[in-house]
Amino acid sequence: MQELTKMIQKDYGIIFKDASILSEAFTHSSYVNEHRLMNLKHNERVEFLGDAVLEIIVSEFLFYHYPDWNEGKLTRLRAQLVCEPSLASFAKECRFDQHIRLGKGEENMNGRQRPALLCDLFEAFVGAVFLDQGMEAAKQFIHQVVLSKIKEDAFSHAMDYKTLLQEELQKNGDIKIKYVLLVEEGPSHSKRFEVAVQVDDKTLGTGVGTSKKLAEQSAAKEALQDVLRK
Repeated sequence: MQELTKMIQKDYGIIFKDASILSEAFTHSSYVNEHRLMNLKHNERVEFLGDAVLEIIVSEFLFYHYPDWNEGKLTRLRAQLVCEPSLASFAKECRFDQHIRLGKGEENMNGRQRPALLCDLFEAFVGAVFLDQGMEAAKQFIHQVVLSKIKEDAFSHAMDYKTLLQEELQKNGDIKIKYVLLVEEGPSHSKRFEVAVQVDDKTLGTGVGTSKKLAEQSAAKEALQDVLRK
């Protein structure tokens, strides 16, 4: 745990007052089951707490960052941010997977790479930070690791901009939205598509992509941004 403690201090400026909380967050139930005489705690309880802390921090950020978005849009983006694949990816990015204590069986079954296990580990760490350092420290960590990705537009691939645009345009009734293919070029292994999104033959946005679907999403994103600015 000493190496883990140094890494967390170096990367995130967090110095745990109670090292046992950090140790608990990085101890899987399989390790506890194989070391019963050590009277250890596994991370399931602190993971439960971290899940709630993570959700409120992300929800608060999205609430203020997207003041024009309705509940449905906010809920969808939050779901993408805190879903199992995303949190597992964050755990790997933080190198938490290198420090989790696993039982031999779990280790042999490649548990260190299991998305569900890594997701729980990330939530457990958030819970540990909250317990040991308080809400502000947990918020700083989440902003650094998770919410900064929104500002970098790293989650644009996860957003269904076509649905968001449709919801925005159809607030006051049905509107027919169509996507028009403007350009399709390039060899089969390296295609380029350009698409326009139109309402009543008026172009609201255009987009390009390596597939028609991606180009449509790009066009919808541009149109949505324009609509929300008005």
